[in-house]
Amino acid sequence: MAEEAVELARREIAYCETLLAKAAPTCSARPFATRLKSRPGTHYPTGDVFDPTSGAQWFYPCHPAEEGAEEHGHFHCFLRPQGPQGPIHHLAAVGVDAHGRLLRLFTVNQWVVGDDWLGAEGTIALLPRFDVQMPRPSYLVNRWLTAIFTAYEQQITELIRERDRALLTHRQPEGVEARQDRALEVTSELKLSDR
Repeated sequence: MAEEAVELARREIAYCETLLAKAAPTCSARPFATRLKSRPGTHYPTGDVFDPTSGAQWFYPCHPAEEGAEEHGHFHCFLRPQGPQGPIHHLAAVGVDAHGRLLRLFTVNQWVVGDDWLGAEGTIALLPRFDVQMPRPSYLVNRWLTAIFTAYEQQITELIRERDRALLTHRQPEGVEARQDRALEVTSELKLSDR
């Protein structure tokens, strides 16, 4: 990925975050939670966000409030390379705090999202196609997520490879496939709260 594209994506992330913060009615408001109208345990928006041109898709589950928990929720990001009726592949998840600040990037085991499994190199090949240009529920959030996939493409690539390594080395109970073992949820993670 060209350094210029990464730098432009980082500027777009900052721009979107600034505008989203301004949209909040008070400094203690939760821009992402408010903008996405998410409540703990909900899957927002109903039916997900799907861009029919790129095949990019996402939804946001909000975490139940736990004392001391830094993460408010996360965006599960997918790609449907053959359109809305075709297979769906989970690329990565983007964790945010209650103010919409990026905390971490991570991958999950297949049972978590129930996607159509694709190995690391096939999944990595889909990363450049994650581009959400939809007006709803928030154009800024859609652009922000797209910019994250550009700015952090190398890191997400490594997380996907690490996901597959974790599954290969995971010791699951007999008779349970590693991708279905509920003891393994997060398969790789990169914390970004210090950015």
